[in-house]
Amino acid sequence: MDIAQKITEELNCRKGQTEAAIRLIDEGNTIPFIARYRKEATGALNDEQLRTLNERLTYLRNLEEKKAQVLASIEEQGKLTEALKQQIDAAETMVVVDDLYLPYRPKRKTRATIAKDKGLEGLANIIFLQMTDTPVSTEAKTYLSEEKEVTSVEDAIAGAMDILAENIANEADYRMKIRELTRKKGNLLSRAKNPDAESVYEMYYDFQMPVTKMAGYRTLAVNRGEKEKFLTVKIDAPVDEILRYLEHAIIIRENPHTTDILKTVISDSYERLIAPAIEREIRNSLTEAAENGAIKVFGKNLEQLLMQPPVPGQVVLGWDPAFRTGCKLAVVDATGKVLDTVVIYPTAPQNKVEESKRILKQLIKKYRISLISVGNGTASKESELIIADLIKELDTPVQYVIVSEAGASVYSASKLAAEEFPNFDVGQRSAASIARRLQDPLAELVKIDPKAIGVGQYQHDMNQKKLSEALDAVVEDSVNKVGVDLNTASAPLMEHISGINKTLAKNIVEYREANGPFKSRKDLLKVPKLGPKAYEQCAGFMRITGGSNPLDATSVHPESYEIAKELIHHLGYQIENLMSGSLKGISKAVSDINSLAKELNTGAITLTDILNELEKPARDPRDEMPKPILRSDILDMKDLTEGMILKGTVRNVIDFGAFVDIGVHQDGLVHISELSDRFIRHPMEVVSVGDIVQVKVLSVDLKKKRIQLTMKNI
Repeated sequence: MDIAQKITEELNCRKGQTEAAIRLIDEGNTIPFIARYRKEATGALNDEQLRTLNERLTYLRNLEEKKAQVLASIEEQGKLTEALKQQIDAAETMVVVDDLYLPYRPKRKTRATIAKDKGLEGLANIIFLQMTDTPVSTEAKTYLSEEKEVTSVEDAIAGAMDILAENIANEADYRMKIRELTRKKGNLLSRAKNPDAESVYEMYYDFQMPVTKMAGYRTLAVNRGEKEKFLTVKIDAPVDEILRYLEHAIIIRENPHTTDILKTVISDSYERLIAPAIEREIRNSLTEAAENGAIKVFGKNLEQLLMQPPVPGQVVLGWDPAFRTGCKLAVVDATGKVLDTVVIYPTAPQNKVEESKRILKQLIKKYRISLISVGNGTASKESELIIADLIKELDTPVQYVIVSEAGASVYSASKLAAEEFPNFDVGQRSAASIARRLQDPLAELVKIDPKAIGVGQYQHDMNQKKLSEALDAVVEDSVNKVGVDLNTASAPLMEHISGINKTLAKNIVEYREANGPFKSRKDLLKVPKLGPKAYEQCAGFMRITGGSNPLDATSVHPESYEIAKELIHHLGYQIENLMSGSLKGISKAVSDINSLAKELNTGAITLTDILNELEKPARDPRDEMPKPILRSDILDMKDLTEGMILKGTVRNVIDFGAFVDIGVHQDGLVHISELSDRFIRHPMEVVSVGDIVQVKVLSVDLKKKRIQLTMKNI
């Protein structure tokens, strides 16, 4: 297989782009580095395309390796024909290779192998050829053998039928056709094990859906219901059509001695050997597709969450709400440094509201707090009521934001948190994290296992290795899109930068602490174990503000510094003008980018990127994201009425809709059918996590704590 050609067709790009990307990956370059600094080579393939390319490259190389192993195994058995070799070489999936290898795979003891050991293969061939003029029972008598334990005609015929059933099941063409028929015309059925049992799976107690129409979230739901013993699930195949197909393919002569036997063999082969295997394959295929879809949604949600805009320059009070153990507070300055921590008890059972307000007023006055970041967990609603009441009593403007505290408890109990805050308990660490995740969501959330952040569905039911790899890639892409300040970034943030691992990130921080702030990107080469390759990969994503070279504060890679300097001089500026903002609009001064690129001995794509960066040095892509909604008053679920129009923040996007925080303790659901007036296949066509949206209340169920919202006709 020409792997590069195959991937080129799948990505719908030029073969030269694919070959360049493969070469760069094989040379050890990271996806963020290739996407940002090797656009000339790849024709500007983006990080998403490059990750897809890398995934397919790995799969297809593994496929070629498997083909080689299968061919070697069959050749060793002396059974490899030219036709079979061509079939295996042409196979494009692992499933097809498995089908072709099945007849030659070393087998455990089966009914068929036992029958072969008894010498019954000849009788099986007589039946299969359908040319005998004598009854099969007569033919069978010649195969009776006390020594081989074939003591009756019935035993001999049964053994021959077992051989034929396995031969039919092992035929690759039959399996492919049956798989195709089952996929196209089969239905997935789920039934309740106990119809009277109450569960979240009640809608699947008597459920039927064509395999071709099974949505991913339904597949994951029935899988979980089956795992939790509420459901029985099966694939209902078009059995009659499959049996007719097999009979037509196998029974090529009307022979009264063999036809009925072969019909029985075909039915047995399908029901006992083929159907269970095909059902497993299709269930696995549905699950894999559902997992891939869910992982994609999870990754997109995570990216939106990580790329939420920071709220810089403010002293923030982090509030980790609780009942019995009290609400933990942490005051964090504009740089993320914790200034103070305290525990108050405004909620049940203590209900020390006035005392808590007094402490809060003192903290707000002492540290000039302008923003309160409140976790959305237990006692969040009660805490919000107190904060809203407190704000009315203050003579200085203070606002609050409800933030997702998903993963805060995981982080606060982690080794990393213990190293960062050795003198704090888990509650204090959690409050500090809640404050910081408002100040700079990316810098704080990278400290938490992405799976613990909880923006997805059914994450515990899917392949955890695949999920982790996908989410780690999202974190890596997000951190590199933003870049980091080399002199302030923490090691947990820096380890996601292209070319940097945990050890190098720790070494960079230790070098910084020992030698003072980095003055130049070149100083990175003085960090222990950070060699030229790592420097090449990471340098463009590391920023230095106020260093010896103004270009170090930009995303221009050091390898392009000379081009950037020539460009600045060509346009009549000095490099010192860079950080003053006086280069804004310089791209308009370039009339012919291609000619200028030739003159400066670089590519047009690279030159365009440099121009954009010089115009807006160290711009933060998160600035284009919607800002969080700051609140100063509270809304209760019982205050909601049908038809009320509100502004909210999208907290989670799933296959069947989006959950929106509208300022009450319970997020409302905008079902996929209520997201848009036009037909959409997935909610992500309309909304993303972090989006600020206008919604209208459709219904409120106080008992079930459900809010139905719409984004249509507003």
